[in-house]
Amino acid sequence: MPKATINAVDVQGKRVLVRVDFNVPLKDGAITDDRRIRAALPTIKNIIDRGGRAILMSHLGRPEGTGYEAALSLKPAAERLSQLLSKPVAFPTDDCTTAQEDVDAMQDGDVLLLENLRFHKAEKKGDAAFAAKLAAYADVYVNDAFGTCHREDASMVAVPRLLEGKPRVTGFLVEKEIKYLSDALAEPERPFVVILGGAKVSDKLPAIENLLPKADHLLIGGAMAYTFIKALGHEVGESRVETEQLAAAKGMIDHAAKGHVKLHLPTDHICSTQFHETQGDIEVFDDHIKAGFMGLDIGPKTQSHYASVIRSAKTVVWNGPMGVFEWAPFKVGTKTVAEALAQATEAGATTIVGGGDSAAAIEVFGLADKVSHVSTGGGASLEMLQGKDFASVGLLDESEKLF
Repeated sequence: MPKATINAVDVQGKRVLVRVDFNVPLKDGAITDDRRIRAALPTIKNIIDRGGRAILMSHLGRPEGTGYEAALSLKPAAERLSQLLSKPVAFPTDDCTTAQEDVDAMQDGDVLLLENLRFHKAEKKGDAAFAAKLAAYADVYVNDAFGTCHREDASMVAVPRLLEGKPRVTGFLVEKEIKYLSDALAEPERPFVVILGGAKVSDKLPAIENLLPKADHLLIGGAMAYTFIKALGHEVGESRVETEQLAAAKGMIDHAAKGHVKLHLPTDHICSTQFHETQGDIEVFDDHIKAGFMGLDIGPKTQSHYASVIRSAKTVVWNGPMGVFEWAPFKVGTKTVAEALAQATEAGATTIVGGGDSAAAIEVFGLADKVSHVSTGGGASLEMLQGKDFASVGLLDESEKLF
């Protein structure tokens, strides 16, 4: 059953406690990428435009959890949100648990952002007493923080538990993430293509296990490909290999061969003698990689083949780059995949980009608005691709319930 959204709640005059994900990158106290703040705007605007009082809570970074740390304050997020909304955003104290007086002073349509939840160790521990102080602010609870949906932090799980009997709903961002990463992949339109890359096989094995029975094509790239290639007995030079995962990789290859899914591995490789952008000798190898070289991107033949498979798809999910896309000599594989996703989308396919490095890559290449969905949650999106259920979502009210 789908979850109820904030649209199901009459928020007029109500205090709406919204768990957002404002865990944005900072440099010298300035936000360098405000995508996560912008992603929360539809939910925030919906609340305040209908006369609700939006009380926002988030974490930022990895503080010690022993109190206020100026470098990890959410004040820059409050200032940026104020600019985006063209209205003041209250930022009351340096402690998220001592804002009751400020919350009580709010008027309809006001916005308030609490200080970093993780200044308290109790947030990560899921502590009920800490959660009770946050829950005291709320008439309504909204989960719009997909990036932390896989965690059982106090603000994600203990707070909604304490608010049983009051509306507990999703924001529009979490609704969209669930729609694409769970619902759309439950019965994907075929051909269904899964693209997995990144550094480590161990990080992606559970996702492969979950998606293998559903997919028509599984494209493997990134450093993790070399564990699969090594498992087939090919020479991979100095490429990264997880030796403890060789048996599992071979098992996946055998399992794919027995099923309807076609597993694709790189057939050529852009390699270097050094893990460096500008140093080292670069060569392209077919099949076996010469000793002293490491694979840092999929080669031209593989790029062309993968793009062709992607363009033929009706549903595509991509998690993990094909190479070290941050470095010019090794970005073409990832860029080619991103461009093929955009072309597939234009042809009518549903295309989903998992968070983390994949989201960063498609943003760098200027193609984020050319695909169906780019996830805001790296770890959360990967766990959803693994088929895991989230307690933070399970606690929310079903869509048939009206408030």
